[in-house]
Amino acid sequence: MADITANDIKFLPGVGPQRAKWLGDELHIHTLNDLLYYFPYKHIDRTRLYYIHELTADMPYVQIRGQILSFETEGEGRKLRLVAHFTDGRGVVDLVWFQGIKYVTGHYKLHRDYIVFGRPTAFNGRINIPHPDIDPADELSLSTMGLQPYYHTTEKMKRNGLNSRLLEHFTSTLFKRLEQPVEETLPDCLVRELNLMPLDEALRKIHYPSTAEELSRATFRLKFEELFYVQLNILRYMRDRQQKCRGLVFSRVGDTFMRFYTHYLPFSLTGAQKRVIREIRRDTGSGRQMNRLLQGDVGSGKTLVALMSMLIALDNGYQACIMAPTEILAEQHLHTFRNFLKDMAVRVELLTGSVKGKRREAVLEGVRSGAVQILVGTHAVLEDTVDFLALGLVVIDEQHRFGVAQRARLWVKNVSPPHVLVMTATPIPRTLAMTLYGDLDVSVIDELPPGRKPIQTLHQFDNRRETLYQGIRRQIGEGRQVYVVYPLIQESEKMDIKNLEDGYEQLCRVFPDYRISKVHGKMKPAEKDAEMQRFVSGETQILVATTVIEVGVNVPNASVMVIENAERFGLAQLHQLRGRVGRGADQSYCILVTKYQLSADTRKRIQIMTETNDGFEIAEADLKLRGPGDLEGTQQSGVAFDLRLANLARDGQVLQLARHTAQRILDKDPQKCLPEYAVLWRRLQALRKTNVNWSVIS
Repeated sequence: MADITANDIKFLPGVGPQRAKWLGDELHIHTLNDLLYYFPYKHIDRTRLYYIHELTADMPYVQIRGQILSFETEGEGRKLRLVAHFTDGRGVVDLVWFQGIKYVTGHYKLHRDYIVFGRPTAFNGRINIPHPDIDPADELSLSTMGLQPYYHTTEKMKRNGLNSRLLEHFTSTLFKRLEQPVEETLPDCLVRELNLMPLDEALRKIHYPSTAEELSRATFRLKFEELFYVQLNILRYMRDRQQKCRGLVFSRVGDTFMRFYTHYLPFSLTGAQKRVIREIRRDTGSGRQMNRLLQGDVGSGKTLVALMSMLIALDNGYQACIMAPTEILAEQHLHTFRNFLKDMAVRVELLTGSVKGKRREAVLEGVRSGAVQILVGTHAVLEDTVDFLALGLVVIDEQHRFGVAQRARLWVKNVSPPHVLVMTATPIPRTLAMTLYGDLDVSVIDELPPGRKPIQTLHQFDNRRETLYQGIRRQIGEGRQVYVVYPLIQESEKMDIKNLEDGYEQLCRVFPDYRISKVHGKMKPAEKDAEMQRFVSGETQILVATTVIEVGVNVPNASVMVIENAERFGLAQLHQLRGRVGRGADQSYCILVTKYQLSADTRKRIQIMTETNDGFEIAEADLKLRGPGDLEGTQQSGVAFDLRLANLARDGQVLQLARHTAQRILDKDPQKCLPEYAVLWRRLQALRKTNVNWSVIS
């Protein structure tokens, strides 16, 4: 019999064209299959009846059985409300409506038996139930209702009568019309081995479970499947890439690397840095193309590792390139590399949008001829005019700021694919990394260079400015420098710039003896760079800025980071900003300035920041607070986070099982030809939204 789940939702009885349009526009439900997979966000136990005298205002949802004694209206105009006095024979409770009054009085009758369902609240010392669900008692069989599903709808839908109850009705109608089970999407052997609920049963039970155990089993099955196919896709790409993409072989560590290591290395490498360089050395010498993610907290020494990896490429006759998201960061890398290399015969050049005319032509010619051995750049590196003689290693810094398609253009700048090292100072939780960068090998620098003191993070309310200013005076008196950062949120950009300007003027009044710079994204590049350079050189003591200084500014003498309106920043951004200080041997401080009234989530964020400097701990907390789709960078990563049910913050164990199972199946069926897994490969093909192999350019 034909599968009807592909049918348009408008053909489901009770829907029709207009409701179908709302369902499609508001909830992206276009077909019957979309409705099957539009899951409830919660379930309420409908098997229990309460007596009215048991009700309290702190109960979540209750249902009672009884009759309406009378209706009366209170107030007038916009404040008009309808009150129904409802009794179960032992007590009386008020049912209250603020809208839909005409419908209620015309639809519900006095002295009829009804079952009322809603959330009790207290008003003027009396319990009432606002806008309850009411059903004739003879139409509900509570013993068979079990756990009632509740579905998210939008305000627009509710205004047009499309509420959770109606969605529940549509779903119930759909299940009644399914004359055959929903086709299984996992191999039978896997369903048996993992004791998973069959798909048809899982879909029915996640909408209409009889018990909490049924709901749990159905949820597990559907979460597992969701994560399993994500991991199978990632691991399949990874395996294909390793088989097809032969890498350039860096067969030796030569004179350039050894001379730098012996004579120019400014300090001893940490154990973590040595471990990562060994991992990179092993990859680049293996004959397979390297795709490695290098995670390391702010100040952990990733840039030095990147430079030493580039020197290995140079020793093997190849060029290297590092791409940064901003001109400031690119210039910082150029300055850092030249300082490290000093008088070594290594030509390092810069290519950004600001490099123009004869200077640009000279750089491009040097890249073409191979005379430029290390190119430091921004998006300008991606232009077609940039033609390398022999590109062997690409380093992408703060990779979440580059879109997948942009990175793909670097990929084709060599006949053989260059080795790729992706760096991020935004620590990524393990569960997110397994999905976002699941096809990359991961290295972690989890040690700070010796001599660094942990940054002390303090929370201060904005009505205690004098204490803040005293601390700033003390630090500047000891020869240190200070950042003061204001938020810059696109939606309120004008107000934010005004706040920064006001703050700058106030600091000029408070500190007339100090020199103060200011930097924000609306300034002309030359003006901005000049102000930054004044601070870097120590000419100014205070830098007032927006988050343009979030990455790439390295001023070891700066010991204080003041973050104004810290409640408007996410955890990852707060941690990045904090990392601008603590880069020297002196004790550094981060001051989070907020208003007094804060939401519970904001207080939690501030508390986390004051309690730990561990970037991975902060990243895990950020994932739990905000979810993967809201985290900085995930939208540009090339991975679609359209998970319907699984939650990467809470379902780490399910993800581990899914990845392990996917790896096992790929090992058993590398050619995708075993009949027992045929359903699996068909399903994966159907789920793929693109034929682009994202993993080779991650």
